[in-house]
Formats: sequence, structure tokens, C-alpha cells
Amino acid sequence: MAPSDDPPVPAEVLPASRRGGLVPVDPFRRYMAEVRRYPPLSREEEQDLARLYRETGDRQALFRLITSNLMVVVRVALSFRRAAKNLLDLVQEGNLGLLAAIERFDPELGVRLPTYATWWIRAYIVKFLLDNVRLVRVGTTNARRKLLRNLRQEKAKLEAQGIEVGPRLLAERFGVSEEDVTQVEQALRSHDVSLDAPLGDDTDATRGDAFAASGPSVEEEVARRELQQKVQAALATFREDLSERERAILDERLLADDPVTLQAIGDRFGTTREAVRQAEVRLMARLKSHLQTQFPDLSSVRIGPS
Repeated sequence: MAPSDDPPVPAEVLPASRRGGLVPVDPFRRYMAEVRRYPPLSREEEQDLARLYRETGDRQALFRLITSNLMVVVRVALSFRRAAKNLLDLVQEGNLGLLAAIERFDPELGVRLPTYATWWIRAYIVKFLLDNVRLVRVGTTNARRKLLRNLRQEKAKLEAQGIEVGPRLLAERFGVSEEDVTQVEQALRSHDVSLDAPLGDDTDATRGDAFAASGPSVEEEVARRELQQKVQAALATFREDLSERERAILDERLLADDPVTLQAIGDRFGTTREAVRQAEVRLMARLKSHLQTQFPDLSSVRIGPS
């Protein structure tokens, strides 16, 4: 018999006969038994059902898309199981992420639904943890979420090497600002305090009056990541019909953070700087037209090296 691809069930939810004692049946184990009834879809089935749901809103198609990916949600939730007391809470939030992914999934981009949905599932679970593990929402940006996960471990590792650790060194290590490091360290050392608590005995002002929310919301970050994925898929399609020289211009000039010179590309392909410049102008126009066709709202986006 071939080994199962299902994730391992945590020891605390194993049946009594396998744990050596009498314990109540765990709701998570019962949920897993239900989820295993639904097999995954093939690529063709997935695309057909996704098209049907996008075009007609067919509820049976939606049901099959959801149930065939419930195990994907479980796998992602299990990776966070040490962060929450109730594993089914994570699964529930992950299922909401799966629904959000299906609503936005475009089968024509060539990406499988489980791959696309995994990021949405993880985003919803992380949001749930940040909102509920602490009363105060510390991880308001991607950079700060990274710090929350790794700051203490990195600091301990450096101190074990005899290195004096300060905000500047940690900021360089994580590629963030010193302010991010300082504020996250303060949050990790602090305790939750009610924002409704008064600032003093002789005032009606509360602690909440002294704070303001900052940074983009999780929903904005998810939307940005979704757009980024779609743009990358559109660029991959655009690259398929390019020559070797055109791909070099695209990757090393138009899309590069530090573009190479026209002369460098000309020398590589045995042509003049002016010929490369003209090829770049034509390629830029083709790319802009391609992206405007895919994303009409991006018509004002500037393309090309500065």
C-alpha cells in the first residue's frame, strides 16, 4: 500500500487505543475522518469546475472546489498548531481563507488552486493569531510579523556568539528599520493593557486616546500579494514569445532593480548600444500593451529603468 500524503495527526488527538489510555474522542479527529472522504481534484477537473463557478455561480461546483481542498487547510493549520490551544479554530479560519481564494481564483493563469489558496489560508490563520493570541495587535506589517517570529531566536544566537546585540544590528539582519526592531522588542516585553483604562484619576481620557493604528491592514496586504502574483503570471506569459536578447532586456533592464547598461547588452549580443535602445523601446511598448490588456487599471504604471 502506498504511503498516505495526509498530515500526521498530533498525539493529543489519537484514539485511546493508540495512546494507552481512555480519552474522549477528539473533535479534530472526527473532522479529519470527514475531510478524508473527499478526494483531491485533477488539474482538468479543477479548471472545469472553477470556470463553471466563475461563469454561472454553480453551487455544486463551489462545493466540490471547497471539499477537495479541505485537507490543504488542515496541512497549513497543523504548521501553526503550537500557536493556538484549539486546532479547529485555526482550521475554521483557514477555511475562510480557502473561500476567499476560490472567489478570486482565475483558472486561466495556469496556477493550481491548492497552490494559490495556500497563501490565502495562511494569511487568514496569521490574522486570527495576531488578533487573538494577544489582545494588542503587534504584527501590523509583513516586516514586523517577520520580527515577531524570529527576533528572540536571532538575538539569542548572536548573544551566544559573544556579539553585543542592539537595534541597529538586528535591523540590518532582518532588513527592517531600527524603529521596527525597537517597537517589536517593546511589545514582546510588555503585557496587554486595556485601552479603555483611564490615564489618571483626574481625567476622563483613556489609554486608547493616546494611540493610533498604523500600517496597512491584513486585507490590503493580501490584495497586494494577489495582484503581485497575477502580474508575475502575466509577465511569464509575455516572456514565452521573446527572443534571447529581448529576455535579457526585459530581465536585466526593464524589471531589474539595478539595470545593466545598454552597452553591456549590446556587447553580449554583438550589436550596438543604439540597436539595443531601440529594441528596448519596442519591447517596452509591447509589455505596456500586454499589461494594459490584462490589467486595465494599471494604465498609468511606468515601465522601464529610471
